[in-house]
Amino acid sequence: MKKAALHNLGCKVNAYETEAMEQMLEQAGYEIVPFAPGADVYIINTCSVTNIADRKSRQMLHKAKKMNPDAAVVAVGCYVQAAGKELIKDEAIDLVIGNDRKNELIHILEEHFSAQKDADIIEIGNSREYEELHIDKISDHTRAFIKVQDGCNQFCSYCIIPYTRGRVRSRRPESVESEIRGLAHKGYEEIVLTGIHLSSYGTDFPKEEQISLLQLIQQLHNIEGIKRIRLGSLEPRIVTEEFARALSDMEKICPHFHLSLQSGCDSVLKRMNRRYTTEEYLEGCRILRKYFSHPAITTDVIVGFPGETEEEFETTKRFLETVHFYEMHVFKYSRRKGTRADQMEGQVAESVKAARSDKLLKLEKKMSEEFRKDYIGRELEILLEEEKELDNRKYFVGHTKEYVKAAIPKEQFKTRGFVKGKAVKMITDDILLLEV
Repeated sequence: MKKAALHNLGCKVNAYETEAMEQMLEQAGYEIVPFAPGADVYIINTCSVTNIADRKSRQMLHKAKKMNPDAAVVAVGCYVQAAGKELIKDEAIDLVIGNDRKNELIHILEEHFSAQKDADIIEIGNSREYEELHIDKISDHTRAFIKVQDGCNQFCSYCIIPYTRGRVRSRRPESVESEIRGLAHKGYEEIVLTGIHLSSYGTDFPKEEQISLLQLIQQLHNIEGIKRIRLGSLEPRIVTEEFARALSDMEKICPHFHLSLQSGCDSVLKRMNRRYTTEEYLEGCRILRKYFSHPAITTDVIVGFPGETEEEFETTKRFLETVHFYEMHVFKYSRRKGTRADQMEGQVAESVKAARSDKLLKLEKKMSEEFRKDYIGRELEILLEEEKELDNRKYFVGHTKEYVKAAIPKEQFKTRGFVKGKAVKMITDDILLLEV
């Protein structure tokens, strides 16, 4: 029996694909082992969202070959699409598999080990069809990430992903439903719908078969056993009165909405080729707060985008304060070869990016703390996930529907008969609310 080790880099979509490849390997008779010396196959699902991600992908591929020079080192994913010609020349890498060939992994490995192919390099390229992958379990046994869409048609000026993932491709709703029913049958209570551009789900289907993301959610809401449906990153423009009202009518929907922003300044948004204004974004937040009593709204922000002036940065900071997010992921702009932003004038100094990032991180900490305070003294539903020790006391940690992290003392866990992977209700006087 051959031993296979996998390592994932990048987004939740990558994480789903790595889970799927691991299960494919298990079903084919491979033994899954830790990413350490001793494996016969090392599979690295790479990321290429930034130059730093490229570097990390190369490092992990080379690390794998050093751990076992005789093993088959397999490069999979976005970095393959971005730098396939370089990887083909890299002697540390035995197989190169693009973003539309992961479902052929077992066949590719069989040909490699049986020496039926003269070349160990697999042709890469983005398909026009959705690549069907499937999972029937998840490694953490609590929250299941479900990939329903791939690709992006937006072409933001800083982003390489439309080139590495290709155009929008959606998974058939019956395939999504079948996978989730199987997971529900095994006891999983929360699903997270993910995609490269989730808001575009269904737009690529033939006109007579088109289904929107909202319609998909409504279908999944009827699946028995699923208690929570959480949504991945959404484009602000998807949030309409109809969308928010319909979601609020579904009790399983988690009131946790990640609306990608990137900048709170209209002139910067225009350079980024983001297709909304700050006023449109703010209106989406207003609508969500109209239909949900205390929704957790989170976002991504890039500081130091080419040409960003101090005035533009301060405009962004004021906008963030106006929205008042629960959580922000703050990124310093990273130049990415192959994008329009890489060629723009006015590249911002790293020291300036760092200073601006620090300011927004302090703001994020303050807003997040203020958001969590609203839950003091209230009853919360917590999905129990893992055991942790905090200040020399043992707790079970999980998340509320709003993705507020909470810790229940272990002694209460035992006396009340709580079960890991199941949702429980607690008054916050008895638990700790933690930073995410």
